[in-house]
Amino acid sequence: MRWSALLLCLLASHFLCAGQTTEQKREAEYYVAAYARHYNVPVEFVRAVVEQESGWKRCPVSSKGAAGLMQLMPGTAARLNVRNRCDINQNVSGGVRYLAWLMNKFHGDLRLVAAAYYTGENTIQRRGLSYSNPDVVSYVASVREHFARQPGLIEMIRPPWNIRGADRNRVP
Repeated sequence: MRWSALLLCLLASHFLCAGQTTEQKREAEYYVAAYARHYNVPVEFVRAVVEQESGWKRCPVSSKGAAGLMQLMPGTAARLNVRNRCDINQNVSGGVRYLAWLMNKFHGDLRLVAAAYYTGENTIQRRGLSYSNPDVVSYVASVREHFARQPGLIEMIRPPWNIRGADRNRVP
């Protein structure tokens, strides 16, 4: 009974959230820019994370249970007081607040911020740049590519994004 209810909810959320209008994309872009500026997170970085996480789809639900534009897990959403992960405003607000918190925790190192966003801050806190899970390395590289594709930003990419081979002793 529980499985059928869960399956029904997932299917309903998929069909209700699968389509995205131009207006929804504009709304998402607006909230990304507004919250990024408010929380002092590079707008380009937030855009790169959104592109990687959801491809700007309003409310995809992952197989692991992450949902919304910034793919917030239920526990993370609860910690950030996000009640409706499919609401663009709430999802972006929570996601950007989490990125800002991670930026503070990892002293602005966007490589570690991206890795922690993907796999969790505790793992990256313990292992730092020595963490070499191929999925995490691929995720960070993909976020970096999305970031770099934004016009006029290539020269802004500091520190280097390559998790492997980076100077582990350097503090940004």
